[in-house]
Amino acid sequence: MNISKVLTGMIVALALGGCATVTPVSGQFPSVTPRQAQTGAENGKLVRWGGTLIKAQPKAQETCFTVMALPLRQDGRPYKGGEKSDEGRFIACAPGFYDPVLYAAGRELTFIGTVTGVQVEKVGGYDYPYPQLQASTVYLWPVEVPQPATSAVFINGGWYGGPWGPWGPWGPWGPWGW
Repeated sequence: MNISKVLTGMIVALALGGCATVTPVSGQFPSVTPRQAQTGAENGKLVRWGGTLIKAQPKAQETCFTVMALPLRQDGRPYKGGEKSDEGRFIACAPGFYDPVLYAAGRELTFIGTVTGVQVEKVGGYDYPYPQLQASTVYLWPVEVPQPATSAVFINGGWYGGPWGPWGPWGPWGPWGW
């Protein structure tokens, strides 16, 4: 077997493997939403939920997060584009201290954990049933920095001076030049 073919195959495999993104919240989970779990019928199920953080509250042994749920993309990141689906709200608690400065309102989080019940709290003057999640994994997504829009302007088909200019296909230095 030719050594160049083996090396080419290895380089292609490494390049394609570098394109795969695996996060700590990747995987297959039941399609139970926080809205569906408000009844308490989903207690005990292992789920993956995420969304936009409303607030983080450190306590003595754990930190509890109040989250506005969003649908998740395949990699587990909350999907903020297009029409927002009403997935509801939920409270996720995880053991340990999570700094509220880093886990600030508006950040995107994804949790993996077990649904443990429903806690009723006030949202304005309304009693709202928050499904509770005992989180085993808390993933704070990096802030997506918008990329500036770029554009290219091609004049005369992109050839300097047009097709008959010095670098055009029929110009003196073009591929079909004189």
